[in-house]
Amino acid sequence: MTTILDVARAAGLSTATVSRALREPEKVTEKTRAKVFKAVEAVNYRPNMLARNLRTDKSFTLLVLVPGIANPFFANVTAGIEATAWKRGYSVLLGDTRDSPEREEHYARLVETRLADGVIQLSPDYAPAESRRQAPYPVVHACGCELTEAPSVRIDNVGAMHEVVAHLIARGHRRIAAISGPQANAHAIDRLKGYRQALEAAGIAFDPGLVLHGSFRMQSGFEAAREILAMTPRPTAIVSINDEMAIGAIQALAALGVSVPSDIAVTGFDDIDFAAHSTPALTTVRQPAAEMGAKACELLIDWIEDKARDEAVHILPHTLVVRESSG
Repeated sequence: MTTILDVARAAGLSTATVSRALREPEKVTEKTRAKVFKAVEAVNYRPNMLARNLRTDKSFTLLVLVPGIANPFFANVTAGIEATAWKRGYSVLLGDTRDSPEREEHYARLVETRLADGVIQLSPDYAPAESRRQAPYPVVHACGCELTEAPSVRIDNVGAMHEVVAHLIARGHRRIAAISGPQANAHAIDRLKGYRQALEAAGIAFDPGLVLHGSFRMQSGFEAAREILAMTPRPTAIVSINDEMAIGAIQALAALGVSVPSDIAVTGFDDIDFAAHSTPALTTVRQPAAEMGAKACELLIDWIEDKARDEAVHILPHTLVVRESSG
């Protein structure tokens, strides 16, 4: 069986340096970490994780709660979390909550029983039983909204949607329909707020009859677009609060012989990989998904390791990506 001494010899480092790199990787340089991890693979070293965990009273595991594990945007956020966790010597557990409070509570018990050291929540709506501030374990939001408590990471969802709608108004659109999410969803609330603010700034009265509520999934966008086509007068543009519903809407319009953007312009939100390859390519808001995940992971691990708890809300920059679908 290989030992830490074998790793040290393969890496050309002292056993103390190798031990530090494995226990506290953030305390050694990137070059040293790379040497150690390469040597670990080369000699097939498997450290006694149980012994390490007993010594430190930590599991070195993070729990990531994902509202929908198949959602491409959340997959990109999770990739940023995992890459950062790996560099800091932590593993990641994924919990597919499906927006179910019961499933969230089930996964939260993994932290309470010390199978994980803290939680990264990808839903902006989550709060532990008492409150996040009173929770007996660290919780950080990676995809927050205006009302999400610190520590959290987010973009300016209101401002981003305002920018999208202003872009359509600048192209001459006045009757703009919106495909929103579930009415209680915090992302839907923020983005719909931005939609209304942009209309009001342009002197366009808000019409609640132009707002439909979907489920963030492609099929709900498909169904919403069919309803929008039946409106009189028919809207000349559709804003969707995520890309999946926007792509579903484009598919419905194409199936009914409606041209995008000649007949109706369509925009999305998130800039998932499919957005650039839809037909036509989708105008959308690019969120720095991987960076959001990485920042949330850094905040959580620093908190776990008894560094100062970050009380800030970190707002990362977004980008309006203009493509063919908005004309």
